[in-house]
Amino acid sequence: MRLSVTHLLAPVCVGLALTASACTTGEAGSPPRTDEPRPSTSPEPFEPVLAPRVLAEMDLDAKIGQLLVLTAQGTTAEENAAQIEAYRPGGLIYFDANLTDAAQIARMSAGLQDLAANQGAGVPLFVGVDQEQGLVARLPVGTRFPDAMAVGATGDPAMAELLASTTAAELTALGINLDYAPVADVNTNPDNPVIGIRSFGSDPDLVAEMAVAEAETYAGAGVVPVVKHFPGHGDTDVDSHTGLPVIDLPRQTWEAEHLPPFRAAVQAGVDAIMTAHVLMPQLDGSHDPEPATLSPALIDGVLRDELGFDGVVTTDALNMEGVRQTHSDGEVAVRAIEAGVDQLLMPPDPDAAIAALRGAVDEGRLTEERIDASVLRVLTLKEKRGILTEAPPAPADTAAAEAAVTDPAHAEAARRVAEASVTLVRNEDGLLPLAEGTRVSVRGEGADRIAAALAEAGLEVVDSGADVAVVGTNGARGSAAQRVPVESALAQGTPVVVVAQGGPYDLEVFPGAGAYLAVYSSVDVSRDAAARVIAGEMAPSGSLPVDIPGAGVAAGTGLTF
Repeated sequence: MRLSVTHLLAPVCVGLALTASACTTGEAGSPPRTDEPRPSTSPEPFEPVLAPRVLAEMDLDAKIGQLLVLTAQGTTAEENAAQIEAYRPGGLIYFDANLTDAAQIARMSAGLQDLAANQGAGVPLFVGVDQEQGLVARLPVGTRFPDAMAVGATGDPAMAELLASTTAAELTALGINLDYAPVADVNTNPDNPVIGIRSFGSDPDLVAEMAVAEAETYAGAGVVPVVKHFPGHGDTDVDSHTGLPVIDLPRQTWEAEHLPPFRAAVQAGVDAIMTAHVLMPQLDGSHDPEPATLSPALIDGVLRDELGFDGVVTTDALNMEGVRQTHSDGEVAVRAIEAGVDQLLMPPDPDAAIAALRGAVDEGRLTEERIDASVLRVLTLKEKRGILTEAPPAPADTAAAEAAVTDPAHAEAARRVAEASVTLVRNEDGLLPLAEGTRVSVRGEGADRIAAALAEAGLEVVDSGADVAVVGTNGARGSAAQRVPVESALAQGTPVVVVAQGGPYDLEVFPGAGAYLAVYSSVDVSRDAAARVIAGEMAPSGSLPVDIPGAGVAAGTGLTF
């Protein structure tokens, strides 16, 4: 469902029991403390009309349902009828197993909204997906853009806007109205196992600029953006899907390195922010600190009171181990709401979550007014983005869906971003570009795609006797097998061009490579762009958005020819 908005990303400030400063934002620099006045710099607040009326008609069970975002079941709306009837959830999230082709996705999305319209108060759903692009892209159809780090390497927020506008056009055509993107984490740890190239870079100002550009564009195109993962997942060496990362940073360091993108997002009035399952003891400040998702000090304290965010706060997936290590699934749900969260993403046991929340209200641990505050934020955002309306759900338009995901202009947009991102980090003795007719061997990650593109550009691709070896890598720092083709070519005296398709940190293990290109993504358009630079069809224009500490190369490096 599309809409026209008069002011993008206005904060959700409604008739709650809030201080006047709760709908304003902080100044640049350190976030203001709760006892310090904040200047009113936010856009004009959105005043809901339908949301309060719908809330007034809800019983407690219906309200609790709006706090839940559940995993979609199967590939049809009918397979979700039971859980929509039982839980009346605020939203559903799609994964790969739910999605086959454009017509199926559009039909399922429309059918889900029909089911929601006929339950209780008839509240439409957030139909969400993780479509960050690059590594995290759930759709089996449509345009594949490079990862966020490639966008950061362009240095151009217009590239972030192009990615978001194109992706949003496809999502809306498929009936998807919420995207769990962009990533606002600052990747300061080269060994980060879960963020890496999903981040725009290691410069907090660059990340802030790109994240806000994407978020504003998504919202303007009718897709709710969810900025993630507050208070920052970029300095971890543990994956919160499988464990609990501990980030023991002093507050001053966190404010300088990881806060700026989230502060900028709040100041821009973004719709929603996702929490991280990370333990930050120096920010939490309690004797028994909790993961940020369950920490009142971080959610109600820093995000709400200090930064002034009154939009929707959603958890990261609650089936992740980072938030399940010390509490039962029901207790996790209660503690998240107590901390200031509004929506519980993918509770592993919805019945346990609902029972625990109901019990917490019955016992007086949570008041119904506290539940109302979160539900009103959720409903207000739905109204603001044209999801909650008095009109019946729109029928599926399978032809429009198919047209959107096959639009040639969308493929061209992805190509533009990829080509603008290619970064030449090393070029000893002017090895690149290669002259037409140069004999090249191609090995490693993405070899088939790169070889085909090089051949199309006029180079001679051979299995042996090459003048130059081109080797694709993706995480060679941690893979001896990926280093073998480079080391073998160098041992034979053959110059090597490395094409790094993951983080650019592989440079650390290739001191002998004659040329080193970083494209920050393994999608086809990034491999094609690397080949065009190698063959001299275009000059590289990207610059490193991260430092490469082990190679002594600083962010901002980018050669050309």
